[in-house]
Amino acid sequence: MKSYRVTLIPGDGVGPEIADTARACIDATGVAIDWDIQHAGLEVMEKEGTPLPERVIESIRKNKVALKSPITTPVGTGFRSVNVALRKELDLYACLRPCKSYEGVRSRYKNIDLVIVRENTEDLYAGIEFQKGTKEVQEIIAAIEKYSGKKIRPDSGVSIKPISVSGTERVVKFAFDYARQYKRKKVTAVHKANIMKFSDGLFLEVAREIAKKYTDIQFEDRIVDNMCMQLVQVPEQYDVLVLPNLYGDILSDLCAGLIGGLGVAPGANIGTDGALFEATHGSAPKYKGLNKVNPTAVILSGVLMLRYLGETQAADRLERAIAEVIREGKNVTYDMKADRKDPTAVGTREMGQAIIDKMKRTVNV
Repeated sequence: MKSYRVTLIPGDGVGPEIADTARACIDATGVAIDWDIQHAGLEVMEKEGTPLPERVIESIRKNKVALKSPITTPVGTGFRSVNVALRKELDLYACLRPCKSYEGVRSRYKNIDLVIVRENTEDLYAGIEFQKGTKEVQEIIAAIEKYSGKKIRPDSGVSIKPISVSGTERVVKFAFDYARQYKRKKVTAVHKANIMKFSDGLFLEVAREIAKKYTDIQFEDRIVDNMCMQLVQVPEQYDVLVLPNLYGDILSDLCAGLIGGLGVAPGANIGTDGALFEATHGSAPKYKGLNKVNPTAVILSGVLMLRYLGETQAADRLERAIAEVIREGKNVTYDMKADRKDPTAVGTREMGQAIIDKMKRTVNV
């Protein structure tokens, strides 16, 4: 039996308890995984002075595959996102976020099956920023005014939005290759090229050129604000969406809303030399240690990981078990009940065990 060495980052907040549950579910598939446990996040910051020690990055570089539970990102102050740092350090340029309806999940929509492919390294998320009032921002403002002829208020902070030909080529190619591999019919490039002609305009131009090489897959483009309306009104008309970084972040949450929320939204960050799998949702620190939070998104991220490893049958078995537990609606967490105060709701571990039991019964049959 083939064995895999995989980095496991438990995270913080509710992360560790969800990571334990996801690990148990993945192990129950029978795929042999040697877990290399590496800690990152708030508690690590307090002990080691950094939320992302170099040992974590080196572990992923060595193992090529990682599963990460949620890590807290301070809002407005403190350290920058560990999630973003990992994507940049490891050049995980494609963020894959499938959004799929599961029977039993409360939602206004049914039969949603969308895939977001988000460019992960450029755009405003590149983190090229200049703080208000600094010498550097004053120089940047002066240069912009000199070369563009446009005035910027002197009390501004400035963020730079780079979009490159090479960065766009590889993420659009990834989207088309994914569509071809999983027999998807259409790729839609999302942009704001009508206004940002030299950044989003470049993204659209490159996407159109790449699309010419995939004549078996339909291609179209949509302006991002119109795309938001289209997803709310006629989501069934869309399949794979490929987007620059910021739009991809925003629309992946919108699409998660179509399927019932972030609790059932998995994610993957994939590069040339490795991949990191993680849920879309945050660390919910107020629920830490309460054995209460829905583990589905991280377990589904494990399904994506198994598929990436080529363990397709195991991935399918695990996804079927998840879907069946959700459909039955008995052994699910409070957020998946019709009444969130339903006393029959189970905890994180108990839902994970129900998924494991479902897989065992399937094997026995």
